[in-house]
Amino acid sequence: MTVRAPSGKEGKLRIAVLGVGADPGSRARQFLATIARLTDHYVLAAICDRNADTLDQVGAQYGVAGRYADVRTLFANEKPDVVLSLTPKDSHVVMALTAARHGCHVLTEIPVALTRRHANAIAETCRENGVLWEVAEQVWLWPKERLKRQIIDAGLIGDVTHARLWYQTGQYHGFSGIRALIDAPAARVLGYCGEVPTEPYTAYGGEPERSLKWDSGVIEFANGVACLFEKPPRVFPATHITFPIGWEIEGTKGNLSREVLVRYTEGQSLTYPFEEHCSENSGETVVHSLSVATDPPVVWRNPYAQYGIGSQDDASKADILTSFHTAITEGAQPQYGVAGGLRDYELCLAVRESADRGNTWVDLPLGAPTAVEEQIEAEFLRRYGHDPIAETDALLDAPFTRSATLWPVTHWL
Repeated sequence: MTVRAPSGKEGKLRIAVLGVGADPGSRARQFLATIARLTDHYVLAAICDRNADTLDQVGAQYGVAGRYADVRTLFANEKPDVVLSLTPKDSHVVMALTAARHGCHVLTEIPVALTRRHANAIAETCRENGVLWEVAEQVWLWPKERLKRQIIDAGLIGDVTHARLWYQTGQYHGFSGIRALIDAPAARVLGYCGEVPTEPYTAYGGEPERSLKWDSGVIEFANGVACLFEKPPRVFPATHITFPIGWEIEGTKGNLSREVLVRYTEGQSLTYPFEEHCSENSGETVVHSLSVATDPPVVWRNPYAQYGIGSQDDASKADILTSFHTAITEGAQPQYGVAGGLRDYELCLAVRESADRGNTWVDLPLGAPTAVEEQIEAEFLRRYGHDPIAETDALLDAPFTRSATLWPVTHWL
């Protein structure tokens, strides 16, 4: 595939951001702040949002002249190198297909897509138009996860033998973290899922609810490592981990739990907490490195400290953005991409598929569309009245909100 070359000067890419976030603390605003600091890599060329006040506020904050209330007008007037979709989850397939068909490299929020059919359509459209697609999965890129990878590579916990994962929802995040540490493809999955009644509550997207769905399973990897997974119905106290997020990696010589390395030696356990090394930069705390005080110490050094980027999530966003810049300008492949996104999302689907088949082992990769994917696509069609692949343009003005089709079917975010 011949990849479209950047149009900006000195290798800088012109990026357009779709959806700028109504909340100043939103993930979209955090992405914008990170882009604005990566001055060696990107020029914020255009922004798009249906909220006029928010659009003007963000445009003024970052000095962006290209402000658009709809995607059609943006593409009629702008030719960005990269389009970053931060619009609601259901809209990503529509925005990604539209951007690719306009010859733009595509960066979308998570998950990779609502279904594998959607993901494969985006990937194929990108190939046909000579553009790359990256998925903004950040968890495996958190600094503490990079340090864990270095600890494993240094042999400090021996051979990885076992893993445990707890994730309240959006468990593809947790799967990305676990997979990066196990460092092997998943081979098969055994799932057990259910639903419990609860007192009335309002879900993330504003849906009134009276139940909670839960997932659990065993994942076997090709290198023999097994992972016990649980998406509990509620956050509750536990002695060994703080829900809703956490994972542990067990090895022959030690383990990694949260932000602690434990080594087994001479009949005892030695504990090495992760240590942060920070400085102040214009009133902001910037993490310069993370380490464990082993002999010799293992150190992760922040490559983005020079930009004033030091928080865990912002460092991972910078990694996503800079690695995508490298892929585009140097003809490489995205470091995560559709392949990584599908591997992690497929684990979510496989747990449900196993449960739907009566709690039987399911081999990976999955074949035909799963029952849950068929339900998700049916819900999408019920809500919006059009297939996003065949009728993409008809959905550019659809009323996408935080309420996503994943929720009623799975209770995933």
